[in-house]
Amino acid sequence: MSIAHGPETVVLKPSKPTSLLAALLLHPNTVVSTTYLLRAVWDEEPPATARAALQTCVLRLRRLFAKYGISATTIEAVPGGYRMHCDTETLDLVQFRALAARAGSAGGPGEELYRLREALTLWQGQPLANVASRMLQDDAVPALEQERLRVLERVCDLELAAGNCHQVLVDLYESARRHPVRERFTEQLVEALYRTGRQAEALAEYRTVRDRLRDELGIDPGPGLRRLELAILRAEELAPAPPESAHAAVAVAAGPAALPAGASVAARPPRAVPPVPAFAGRDADRRAMAARLTAGDGPRLVVVSGAPGIGKSALARQTAHEVQEAFPGGVFTLQLARPDGTPVAVEEAARLMPEPACGRRLIVLDGAAGAWQVLPLLPVAEDAAVLVTSRRQLAAVVATHGGAVHRLDVLRSAEAYALLAGLVGAERIAAEPAATRELARVCGHFPLALRIAAGRLLTRPGLSVADCAAWLAEDPPARLALAEDAGLSVPEVLGQALDALTPALREAFLRLGERAEAGDPAAGESESVLEQLVEAGLLEDGPPGPYRLHDLLRIYARWRVRTHEAAATAAPR
Repeated sequence: MSIAHGPETVVLKPSKPTSLLAALLLHPNTVVSTTYLLRAVWDEEPPATARAALQTCVLRLRRLFAKYGISATTIEAVPGGYRMHCDTETLDLVQFRALAARAGSAGGPGEELYRLREALTLWQGQPLANVASRMLQDDAVPALEQERLRVLERVCDLELAAGNCHQVLVDLYESARRHPVRERFTEQLVEALYRTGRQAEALAEYRTVRDRLRDELGIDPGPGLRRLELAILRAEELAPAPPESAHAAVAVAAGPAALPAGASVAARPPRAVPPVPAFAGRDADRRAMAARLTAGDGPRLVVVSGAPGIGKSALARQTAHEVQEAFPGGVFTLQLARPDGTPVAVEEAARLMPEPACGRRLIVLDGAAGAWQVLPLLPVAEDAAVLVTSRRQLAAVVATHGGAVHRLDVLRSAEAYALLAGLVGAERIAAEPAATRELARVCGHFPLALRIAAGRLLTRPGLSVADCAAWLAEDPPARLALAEDAGLSVPEVLGQALDALTPALREAFLRLGERAEAGDPAAGESESVLEQLVEAGLLEDGPPGPYRLHDLLRIYARWRVRTHEAAATAAPR
């Protein structure tokens, strides 16, 4: 427990006043009986002077509040006990419950997910860690933890329903390990592992939990886990559950015999590719890509390249959704980059490639690190159409196998406006059209940055678009980030791309950011260096035209130099 006053945070020491404060805060705006408070503060049989001592504790708390600018009337003496007045501005627990309640009435799964993620960020370590009361530790802490876990389960359900299996694995590994008998986390973990192509790991997780339940409790896993094991053994494809369902996050694409009547697991068509939420723009690219992928003759290979965060994966997913009916053999996606940005080994990727099937197939190779990763996989996909996304242009791939390269630029102003309207709501965006265009400009018209900004607006219904744009404009690279997801962070995504370069190229990119303020960013750099940065997706165009640095990348480069210099100055010598 702590008190925050401006930039200052004071962690309270374990003491009787701290236990009293915890007991009151656990029941905000409610009369808490003196009997309950005495038990919370003294645990065992209270001494004869306990009631007087309780009044002394209240007085000490009021003095502490006054010291930090909190009204002394916050703790109110009422007949039979005390009441503490709290709201979303003064107590994290109240704000957490309010966000969770509003999430339940959200307009869609995207808005619900943002609100629940925002609620979870309010949890900082173990609750009541500095409270000495054994009664509160035994009774209140488990109840608080159950509130958090219910929200986390729903978050994982929504992430899986949206197809974000890679992103949610970190949460699921930790939750399944810490709560091994809470089977829902294990179900979600097994599903996420299987849907990312890690069948052996998924089965190993199931069998570990099954053995623990049998050994320690003498019971078998529940029906949800047993159905998952059966689906994996049959090599059935798992599709996301409909987002309207708060608990059925596992959808098995199987025949009627695979699921018992009345099960809470919903069946969907195999290999269904959902649309990208609020996708906007790229019309010409989508039409050209669809024509190439579904062509009856010639190479059916498309490469989508461009800067990190510019929307390559979203375009690939949306195109796959739109053409999936032309591929009766199925649509399969293979992630070639791990969540931390490191590439998947070629041998591992080859093992995860789908086997030939009856009917035409579409294989999406998402996040390729280079031609070295793609070329060995193409012979396995000889009978399929292949859609590859990469920051690199993969010239060696199209030179040897034919195909087309779509180099993505930032969204046009109207497309960025449409994306924000689709995410935040057309009515709210239409109320501030000029501010929306300014917000898009601050975001550099990058889809990644626009989605992050939309997340902030969705979780703050009272925030105007103009105020959001002004706040982000003060420090775009640092503020265009959602702390709970590294994939929704401009510094993380751009930092991964930059750190993958050689030190010489990294320094060259940072110099370009400095020079771009004064005019031609390419001045003084060799053509070889510039072309390597173009290939890495961090620079645009080139001969015969001028080289160009996207505004968001330029701002990030200057921010990176500034923050690293500040860190170096602050480091001990």
